Amino acid sequence: MPDVYAMINEVDEATLDQVAQAMEISAADPQHLDMLRDYLSDLGLDKGAEAPTGGEARARVLEIGCGTGAISRVLAGLPGVREVVGADPSAALLDRARSLSSTRSNLSFLQADGRDLPLPEADFDVVVLHRVLSHVPGPQTLLAQAHRVLRPGGRLAVFDGDYSTITLATGPTDPLQTCVDAFIPAYITDPWLVRRLPALLDGAGFTHGRLRSHGFAQIEDPGYMLTIADRGAEALVAAGRIGQALADALKAEARRRVSDHTFFGHIAYASLTARRATG
Repeated sequence: MPDVYAMINEVDEATLDQVAQAMEISAADPQHLDMLRDYLSDLGLDKGAEAPTGGEARARVLEIGCGTGAISRVLAGLPGVREVVGADPSAALLDRARSLSSTRSNLSFLQADGRDLPLPEADFDVVVLHRVLSHVPGPQTLLAQAHRVLRPGGRLAVFDGDYSTITLATGPTDPLQTCVDAFIPAYITDPWLVRRLPALLDGAGFTHGRLRSHGFAQIEDPGYMLTIADRGAEALVAAGRIGQALADALKAEARRRVSDHTFFGHIAYASLTARRATG
């Protein structure tokens, strides 16, 4: 089963709702927000600093693959940001993004595939790729577009999961790990991509800067990790590997562990900032 995000315009309404809900749940998690703030601090956008080009006092930012606009909304509220444009190939997700951001006058959205952006060259101070590259067939093409639309000296921030590390297991042969094993190919194009980020950015003509490692663990109130258990269980049903009754039992087991305070879920993330050369 191919990555749902890579074929987002072809999925049914129920899957789209599930994807949109997971985006919003994840973005609202305090740990996730801490990771976001950590790597954005490397760009100076949280301090009202000058734009990376040293020109205008606040930056014009593009988020490629913005989905429901959860990260774009955070970006638009930073003191160092003048304007944010969120781009995504899904009209349905962008409808939700516009509805959720209606009070943000400095935020707009554009329907576009990140590998073919209808935007002028050198038009942005900052480009953000937040949990996007691991879903993109041919990530080099998207990085080339990010390089093209950045002004000389502009900054790129990439944040993604090392999704081969996802676990819900508390021991060997844990049945919840089967949900993870089904989730990864159904929702991730390249679960190993984050390990190649420095080489990919070098190949796209960026000078990369700070690499950060971020650990994400949920034990109490594991909203996002429960979506992985649920989506993985449904992926097993869709693949014909189990019946709906067993999928429902796996979901119930995840919730039993939450109730019993025995739930554990973890993903390793990484971020890397880079700069487009000025010469």
